[in-house]
Amino acid sequence: METGNDTRLSEFLLLGFSEEPELQSLIFGFFLSMYLITVFGNLLIILAVSSDSHLHTPMYFFLCNLSLVDICSTTTTIPKMLVNIQTRSKVITYKGCIAQIYFLILFAGFDVFLLTVMAYDRFVAICHPLHYMVIMNPRLCILLVLVSWIMSVLDSLLESLMVLRLSFCADLEIPHFICELNQMVQLACSDTFLNNMVMYFAAVLLACGPFSGILYSYCKIVSCIRGMSSAQGKYKAFSTCVSHLSVVSLFYCTILGVYLSSAATNSSHSSAVASVMYTVVTPMLNPFIYSLRNKDIKRALKRFFGMAAIKVTIILRLKECP
Repeated sequence: METGNDTRLSEFLLLGFSEEPELQSLIFGFFLSMYLITVFGNLLIILAVSSDSHLHTPMYFFLCNLSLVDICSTTTTIPKMLVNIQTRSKVITYKGCIAQIYFLILFAGFDVFLLTVMAYDRFVAICHPLHYMVIMNPRLCILLVLVSWIMSVLDSLLESLMVLRLSFCADLEIPHFICELNQMVQLACSDTFLNNMVMYFAAVLLACGPFSGILYSYCKIVSCIRGMSSAQGKYKAFSTCVSHLSVVSLFYCTILGVYLSSAATNSSHSSAVASVMYTVVTPMLNPFIYSLRNKDIKRALKRFFGMAAIKVTIILRLKECP
């Protein structure tokens, strides 16, 4: 591998979690299981919502987008990791690494914006219930999702282009299971001051801005709920927010845990383990959080499986006919 400023032929080594051969099968099975659960769980949410006309509302439209992004996010990283374990290789190409960084930032950014949009949706539903369908009309819903995508694309494009300007030397080992932006910047031989400034500025802007919007929405929601006279009305209003609050808490707490663990231990291995929480575990748990506490989703899933069973039965009987 050549050293110097030519990154076109460079390859990086993803060191992963452990180099012990006896642990590779365990790690492979563990991550494969989580990946399959994530894909099938989120895919079921999308199919259940799309197949039930009663769920064609703004809240479930945003939920389908969240499920789609969760599938895409895990697909960006886990398959490559599984292939590397299976082939006993740690290599990822320079282009592959840049692609991982781009899509990881893209989907993480969209997650942040979408959770903010979903908080606004709950605010309108609880504080302005009579005008909910007028305010959250299909045009506005599509516009909010489109703006979230545009903001995420611009951020990920900027961050990726900033990495392209860096040059890398001989030490191209990434102590992680993914090409993480901060790890890439630390490996660079060239000056990384501008990269660090852009990275931290974007992190603060994307973390504080949307999170402030979520906090503002829930402050308004709590104020509206406190003003309700009926205890049943209060419970019903709050129950519509529990799933979203759980997902928001899980998402932000895991990201905060990653940075706190990195700062406290200064260990790349600890950072890699903590990163599993928001890159793998959170997307896997999201469909369970929404389906276990949501009667509409449960009903839609039962109806979906019921229709699927009927179709399979019909097909089998048709095949049996001479």
